[in-house]
Amino acid sequence: MATRQQPAATAAGRRRKSKRAGAEGIAHVRATFNNTTITITEKNGAVISWGSAGQSGFKGSRKGTPFAAQVAAERAARAAIDMGMRSVTVLIKGPGAGRESAVRALGAAGFQVMAIKDVTPI
Repeated sequence: MATRQQPAATAAGRRRKSKRAGAEGIAHVRATFNNTTITITEKNGAVISWGSAGQSGFKGSRKGTPFAAQVAAERAARAAIDMGMRSVTVLIKGPGAGRESAVRALGAAGFQVMAIKDVTPI
């Protein structure tokens, strides 16, 4: 009886996607007082890359700083640009200190920022 080989999996047990992203996408910036997360998706919502201040090596109260948000945005943007994305619409949510610096970092990383919308619930 022949055994079937399983596809290569990452440490988490899921298959790693190596597809090309579309040229346009959405950058979701969630800035809280304690952390800033950036998720870059395609127009249909499929996640291309993400980054957070905690993932970038910051701990404790330093995660809530504008510099930590900048580093997290650069990491997420670099991964998305490598997959072929060129322009983003930025959706900002939350009152944190990293709001503006994350948007500036996305532009500086090479994205063409098409629009910036504040979607913070009131």
